[in-house]
Amino acid sequence: MARVKVAVLISGRGSNLQSLIDACADPSFPAEIVHVLSNVAGVLGLERAEQAGIATSVISHRDFPDRAAFDRAVDARLRAVGAELICLAGFMRILTEAFVESWRDRLINIHPSLLPSFKGLHTHERAIAAGVRFAGCTVHFVRPAMDDGPIIVQAAVPILPGDDADGLGRRVLAAEHRCYPLALKLVASGRAVVSGDTVTVRSATSPENATINPAED
Repeated sequence: MARVKVAVLISGRGSNLQSLIDACADPSFPAEIVHVLSNVAGVLGLERAEQAGIATSVISHRDFPDRAAFDRAVDARLRAVGAELICLAGFMRILTEAFVESWRDRLINIHPSLLPSFKGLHTHERAIAAGVRFAGCTVHFVRPAMDDGPIIVQAAVPILPGDDADGLGRRVLAAEHRCYPLALKLVASGRAVVSGDTVTVRSATSPENATINPAED
């Protein structure tokens, strides 16, 4: 079976990108990364891709008069490289509705909270301040609204007594590195099916599902 061609969009160090690179290194994995695009030059994520032999490009949003023009340039590059699915991995730009809809159900993102709670930035600080007992991460199909869309995979991470944002953030990031490859596998293999506003994960012979409990390593 042909592997799904994936492009990854980044803006920084690319730790989630690295987890996807590692997963795709297995020839049996149903997806392959064909391109990594950054809106910021010189970031570590580009080095990670180059070290893995993956083609890269930089399209700076600062070179365009507005978000729509930038998104059109990004869209053209992704189509030129033959991308069939896009993973946002720390891509710090809000995409236009036109871009999102043109890649509907072929565009996924990872967010460091248990959506729909704590959309936006500073998720760990806000979770601690709210007194919730669990934080976590979510991989979801992207919709035009920020941090919105059908959920593919989630992981819950307990908030410990005395936790600060840095400590909680490190544990959530470790969960992210497990969640994103699983979500990509479910989507690329056709097991994650969008139905309305939710995702159904089709059964398979493997025990994988849409929930990860990091405490069960």
